[in-house]
Amino acid sequence: MKVGIIGFGGLGQIGARVAHLRGAKVYVAEINEKVWDRAREGGAVKVAKSIAEFADDELDVIIDYAGFGVTTKEALDVVKWSGGGRVVQVGMGKLEATIDIYPLILGRKELVGSQGGSKEDILETMKYMASGDLTPVISEIDFEEIADGIQQLIDGTAQGRLVAKVAD
Repeated sequence: MKVGIIGFGGLGQIGARVAHLRGAKVYVAEINEKVWDRAREGGAVKVAKSIAEFADDELDVIIDYAGFGVTTKEALDVVKWSGGGRVVQVGMGKLEATIDIYPLILGRKELVGSQGGSKEDILETMKYMASGDLTPVISEIDFEEIADGIQQLIDGTAQGRLVAKVAD
C-alpha cells in the first residue's frame, strides 16, 4: 500500500512511522524542510513540499494532518483514481475547504473524517513505542507555558508533539 502523509508534525510523524512499520510505502508532504531528514529516517520513500508532487505515484490513501483547505483539495486530486482512493481528514488548520467534486465522484474516491483510532490502533502504537520502533519527537512544556505553546502551534514552530506537563 502507498500512503501519503500531509504534515509531518506532532501527529503526522507518528502516522508516517506507523504506516511504515505496517509495511506501507510512505510519501510525506511537509512544507518545513528542516524535518525532511527525520521523515526519511522514519521510513518515507519520498518527501516533498506538496502532496501534488506525488501525482504520478498512485497513492492508495492520503492522510491530511494539516487540513488547510488546499491540502484537502490536492489530496483528492492526487489519491488514486478508479475506486479505492481514500483521503482521511484529521487536521483542522482551516475549518472550511473548497473541493472539486469531479475527482471525488468520477474517480470514485472517498473523503472521510477521523478524530482518532480504535483501542486496538492505540495499543499497537503503544507497543511500537515500548519496543523503541516508534520514538516521536515530543516537546514538553510546563503548565504555565501553555499560552506560549499555543502560540508555537499557531506560528508553526512547535517541534513534534507538544505536551504540557501538569505536575512533576
